[in-house]
Amino acid sequence: MQPDPGSVRLMPLHPLASGFADVANAYDRGRPEYAPTVVDALTAELRLSPGDPVLDLAAGTGKLTRALLAAGLDVTAVEPQSPMREILAASVGPGRVRDGLAEAIPLPDDAVAAVTVADGFHWFDQAAALGEIARVLRPGGGLALLTMVPDWGGASWAHDVGTLVAGLRPEHPHFDGPPWQDAVRAAGGWSGLREVPLTVMQPAVADRFADYLLSLSWIATLPDSDREALLERVQTIVSAGETPAELPVHVVVGLATRA
Repeated sequence: MQPDPGSVRLMPLHPLASGFADVANAYDRGRPEYAPTVVDALTAELRLSPGDPVLDLAAGTGKLTRALLAAGLDVTAVEPQSPMREILAASVGPGRVRDGLAEAIPLPDDAVAAVTVADGFHWFDQAAALGEIARVLRPGGGLALLTMVPDWGGASWAHDVGTLVAGLRPEHPHFDGPPWQDAVRAAGGWSGLREVPLTVMQPAVADRFADYLLSLSWIATLPDSDREALLERVQTIVSAGETPAELPVHVVVGLATRA
């Protein structure tokens, strides 16, 4: 049974998450891409085959959606924020994109073989979202919760910039909330909880680092003048240092199976 679309918009986004709407273009430029290695691991763990229907939930601008499509999966992407959704639709086609929230997924029961969430689960009302995810998953379907962390440690400026940015972070559900496993166990009806850590190398483009910072929720929601001053300071630090040609990106894939 699909939820009433009119109820979806009554559920507010987390105040920090709502800031992504103002930096959608920077988000798409600055966030790393998902390497084929990551999708290969995900599909192997969830026993997915080309053509299987997959829901990419809180899809943002489509970083993971595009990688899943490249692997031959039949992806529907759900994203609540219009500026993010416009970029997503432009890259994967509007027919694959739906407006919606994790707590009221605009898909029928047993619709998909897997649900993916990339850097988004911490924003959800997790109990409500897990109920909806279980509803749209087929029996035995899989859930993949991905977390991506670029590792700038090989750049000469990394320590100074990292200290500066970390000092601005308020209380944040990704860092300060309980681990995802707690919510999944509390929901019941899930088995096979596990994590697969992966590290891939990606080109390090120093002039995109400002875009990556803008895509961080607590920087996206700063007042314009404060955000601009921070970015100018960061650009000064970065331009005075050195950046390797490649830097690692760490991805953790959390997995569970609908019982």
